[in-house]
Amino acid sequence: MLRITTQNGYVEWDKIDIDSIDLPPSEDNYGIPSDDEDLTQKDGANKDGSKDESSMMSTAIIVDNLPEVPEAKFVKLTNVLTKIFGQIGQIRDGGLHMPMDPATKMSCGYAFIEFSSRAEADAAVEQTDGYKLDKAHVFKVSKFDDFEKYAKIPDEYVAPEPKPYTQRENTQAWMMDERGRDQFVCRFGDETEIFWNDAQKSTAVEEYKRSFWTESYVQWSPRGTYLATVHRQGVALWGGSSFGRLAKFSHSGVQFIEFSPCERYLCSGSAHEPSRGNPASVVVNFFDIATGQKLRQFSGAQKDFLASANQRGFVWPIFKWNGLESEDVYTSSSSKNDIKTEENEKEMPAFFARLAKDAVQVYQAPEMTLLDKKSVKLPGVSEFCWSPGEPILATFQPEQNSGNVPARISLMQLPSRNEVRSKNLFNVSDVKMYWQSQGDYFAVKVDHHTKSKKSTYSGFELFRLREPMCPMEVLALPDKAEKIVAFAWEPKGHRFAIIHGDGARPDVSFYSMIEAEGGAKKVHLLKTLKSKTANHLFWSPNGSMIVFAGLKTMNGQFEFFNVDEMETMATCEHFMATDVEWDPTGRFVTTAVTGVHQMENGYHIWTFNGRLLYKQTRERFFQFLWRPRGKSLLSKAQEADIKKNLKKYSKKFEEEDEKIKNQQATMLDKAKQETKEKWEAWVEEKKRKIESDEYQGTLKKILGAEYEKQGAEIVTIEEEEEEIISVVEEPL
Repeated sequence: MLRITTQNGYVEWDKIDIDSIDLPPSEDNYGIPSDDEDLTQKDGANKDGSKDESSMMSTAIIVDNLPEVPEAKFVKLTNVLTKIFGQIGQIRDGGLHMPMDPATKMSCGYAFIEFSSRAEADAAVEQTDGYKLDKAHVFKVSKFDDFEKYAKIPDEYVAPEPKPYTQRENTQAWMMDERGRDQFVCRFGDETEIFWNDAQKSTAVEEYKRSFWTESYVQWSPRGTYLATVHRQGVALWGGSSFGRLAKFSHSGVQFIEFSPCERYLCSGSAHEPSRGNPASVVVNFFDIATGQKLRQFSGAQKDFLASANQRGFVWPIFKWNGLESEDVYTSSSSKNDIKTEENEKEMPAFFARLAKDAVQVYQAPEMTLLDKKSVKLPGVSEFCWSPGEPILATFQPEQNSGNVPARISLMQLPSRNEVRSKNLFNVSDVKMYWQSQGDYFAVKVDHHTKSKKSTYSGFELFRLREPMCPMEVLALPDKAEKIVAFAWEPKGHRFAIIHGDGARPDVSFYSMIEAEGGAKKVHLLKTLKSKTANHLFWSPNGSMIVFAGLKTMNGQFEFFNVDEMETMATCEHFMATDVEWDPTGRFVTTAVTGVHQMENGYHIWTFNGRLLYKQTRERFFQFLWRPRGKSLLSKAQEADIKKNLKKYSKKFEEEDEKIKNQQATMLDKAKQETKEKWEAWVEEKKRKIESDEYQGTLKKILGAEYEKQGAEIVTIEEEEEEIISVVEEPL
């Protein structure tokens, strides 16, 4: 029996004598029996029905770096391998062989697996090479026919010639636009286009266009560095001024993707229907974007990814990243509630988490291992979300034991696992959790039911994360029975808006977490607007401005509202609109009608105060996405100085805008003049042609020939024309 030695998880092929490998006896030379009698030539049969040795090698793989187990655990390890690889493809009957060392009665640490087709074997290598069975055993998976390739490697090492250095494109080039414009991507039909939003020219300027760029959808990374395209084989990332391909990640049948906020990691997921006796399954991969390396794979039956038996199918994202914009997370040192301070800030791994049965499993990157090797135990937990500020985990546990154990909202700091604040609740039907964009405030909409469970009423639990001991308040609307249609925090602010009411025209109320006079920390009502045609709220990224949107059933009614002045700036309509999105600067808004409707597909671009700039109609319109901007390089002091001296800085841009407008006016006048001159020249040319002797002679010949055919005489009639030069009236 030959033992395959490994170095750092890789097979040392040059030390292997293929002829000495002891495989079980069978009809073929490789010891992988098969009962399939109708094998095609592609899957291992020659034209005469004999087995094609080379084809069979192409459907077999070698899985190395397995645990070395005694004979008693042999069946258990075989079942584990069958479960892992059986989700990828069909393993032939008897097609999994794990050699045993007769001297030690231990497995040899590797196994041979034969699939029914070459494609399944290729997919198994792609998806399981690097699979982490446990901390000490990471699979090294290779194709069986790689033996021939490695056998041809020369004994003497010859250093490859160094590749010439090529300058990599600047992936932040779009942010260096002199006029400060933003980009957006549109996907319609089989086309994907990237445009500049040119507000001064009131048009979209095409930057890049490509047909059949994706098979499903596109997605910007959180900072706009990459554009991801999704394909059957995997995910590709594009960027730079030429939008060249920067990276690709293999994931057969990928359906979902999710970037980490710091853009260092990419998560891809796919759901697979039951097949060949296997249950519905889920595969989730984590990649390092810079190196393309697969860091971790989670796979298993779909039921294993559900938090409870009552959950209807898995919901993407299965794993949620903590909301930090960088990898600066905060330790649990002397600061109150573990809130960020200059003293305790340091660079640590990013976190991501998933919901499990009675627990939340928190992992850390780049190790991709369970934090502290244990889950966060929370009996009955059904919801969780991360703070956009520091790594604080908000969780909800519904009532248990027929209401004897109350429902619970908890805020937990990680990695210390210290509880920041918690609240017990009773008679809870449902909850919705909302974080303010900087993690300063946290709101929970709680739907309570009466003891008879015949009616429900809603209220809000509001938490102040920046205050000592994280104080909280309860907010109830004047009419508790009113339905809460929508809730939204003001980005970078302390206000929030609520749409509430049961009719077709609900009310909109604004609240603040800070009293205007004296700055007291108390939630209070600012104003209620009656009877608005709205079912969604869209705050500007910089706050102050908000759009009340009546989407879908409300046929695309919009109201642009200034919250600082509490006044409506404009009302407009985009019939059957389905989507609304602000640009990163908060200066422009897009409304769009996507392919869910069969008519008037396309998008409109508006200014922040509701003035229509331009619109585009596209058939089979699927996506409109503004390109996010990266984090500002300016300090808060520099930003404050710019705001203070805005007139001085804005003068330059106003002059540039005026110059563009003048150029447009000049170009328009020039275009009009050119069109007029072309028309006049065309008319003069036609006149000259008609009045020429040649044309008149030809005309007379044609007319004469026509009259001769009809037997008529040609009579020339001369008429005198009198032209009135002037009219003078004389007095009688």
